[in-house]
This record gives sequence, structure tokens and C-alpha cells, in this order.
Amino acid sequence: MLRRFARLILGLLLYGVADAFMIRAALGVDPWTVFAQGLSMQTGLGIGILTNIIGLFVLLLWWPLRQKPGIGTLLNIMLVGPGIELGLWLLPTPGSFWLRVAYFSIGLLLLAVASGIYIGANLGPGPRDGLMTGIHLRFGTPIWIGRTAVEVTVLLIGWWLGGNVGIGTVVFAALIGPLCSMTLPLFAGRAIRRRSTNTRTTKPAASTEEKHPLA
Repeated sequence: MLRRFARLILGLLLYGVADAFMIRAALGVDPWTVFAQGLSMQTGLGIGILTNIIGLFVLLLWWPLRQKPGIGTLLNIMLVGPGIELGLWLLPTPGSFWLRVAYFSIGLLLLAVASGIYIGANLGPGPRDGLMTGIHLRFGTPIWIGRTAVEVTVLLIGWWLGGNVGIGTVVFAALIGPLCSMTLPLFAGRAIRRRSTNTRTTKPAASTEEKHPLA
């Protein structure tokens, strides 16, 4: 449990730093960060603190959807924002276009790795992921439709408020899924196999016919 908790914290902080790389690249960011940027431009608050506030607001939407947060959900709200602020503080603004491309590429890859690390801890979904799942379970809407509708909405609002929409936004949408499909089995798969092995060594022999958690 302690190892999973440490993985969760590391993954969430790295996720924030990855966001900071893409923000500094100024080539366009993911829809939720566009939303946070737009709010930052209108309020003067930092993107990190607004990411925390947005996450808390999204968590409140879980209540009518009958979703239950885990410790990972709460730490997601608390740590991604500080990770963003830490990254923005550490990273200088790139001067050339190719350095900006490098920043964006590093951020995208790091975000996929961070996702695998914190999701692999299996201590609760992030507030945005839980919102999509809740919409699906409450209304029967396919997850991809609910996710697309929510993210297009926050993207348009963030753009209207002044958030950075660009080629990076399109690249993120196109590549984050395939990248996470590689990092999730790498990190989450190992964690699941390890817990499955531990379970088999402690359960009676009759339980060995249970299916794998992902089957």
C-alpha cells in the first residue's frame, strides 16, 4: 500500500510538470488546461491553483452522479496544480520554435508516463475521469460521447476566455490515447499482476479459477 501511495504522488506531480512543459511550449494544450488558461487570463490566478479549483468543482458534480471518490481522486485535485506551478517555475520560456516543439514533445511523453504511474496505483480515478464514468453509469451514454461532449465544451469556453488552442491541442488529442495505451500496460499492468500474484498466494486453491481483473 505504501508503495502504491508513493507511486500515486509521484505520478500526479509528474503529470503537473508535464502540463507545464506543454504550457511553456505555447503550441496549444489539452482542453482542460485551455480552460484553466482562459480562467487565469480573466482572473489573474495561477493556472495551477485554478486546476485545483476546477478539479474540486468537477468533484462536486460526482454527487448527483452517485460516484464515490478515492484517495487518488482527492490527491489528484491537490497535487496536479502544484506540479504545474513547480514546472512553470523551473522551466524557462523556450526561445526558438524547435525548442518549443521539444518542450511539447517532452511534455506529451511525460504525461503519458505519469498517467501510467498514477493510474497504476489503482487508488481512485481523477475527478475528470470519474465525471465521464459517472455520466456513463447514470445516463447510459457511451463513455466516448460523454467525454467528447464535456471536453469540447470546456475547450470552447477556455478558447473564448483566451486559452491557448493550437496545433498542440490537435496533436494531444490524436496521440495521448495511443501513448497511454503503451504506458498503462507497462505500469498499471505490472501493478495488477503483482497484486494478482499476491492474492493467489494467500487465497485457497479453489480461488485460482477466478478471472484476471482485466479479463
